[in-house]
Amino acid sequence: MDLFGVILSIHIGLGMICLLSGMVSMLAAKKKGRHTKWGEVYHASYAALAATAIMLAIWKWNEIAYLFYIAVFSYGLAIYGYAARKRKWKNWLQHHIRGMLGSYIGAVTALLVNVGDSIPLLNKLPALSYWFLPTIIGSPLIYIVVRRYRKNASVSKKISY
Repeated sequence: MDLFGVILSIHIGLGMICLLSGMVSMLAAKKKGRHTKWGEVYHASYAALAATAIMLAIWKWNEIAYLFYIAVFSYGLAIYGYAARKRKWKNWLQHHIRGMLGSYIGAVTALLVNVGDSIPLLNKLPALSYWFLPTIIGSPLIYIVVRRYRKNASVSKKISY
């Protein structure tokens, strides 16, 4: 296996860790413990995932330059969500939700763009839909979750980690 293949294998492993840890963190109770531990795993694996995506994109720019842009944009959302919580911005919870869920949408988009045509049922859709489907499904979910926590403003005060 050449160096590109090694980096690609690492990238795929990091992508699996990122998607799984993100899902565990999303489904966990929003308090110190499982949510924060898995959230840290998500953020660390996303940082490494973005780094390997950028390396791969630069290596084969003419074929996969899009990977560079997805990595930069979606990891930017992860940093935004992470910083909102760590620095306790005003209304940090809404920023945290938007950033972290937005970054997850970016990771799912990258996955579908690369392997969507080999996933049963999804492979019946036009390839262009892989670019938009995660955002079409995920954006309303972000709206619903942010609204849920906005209705009960005291929740962000109760969530202390």
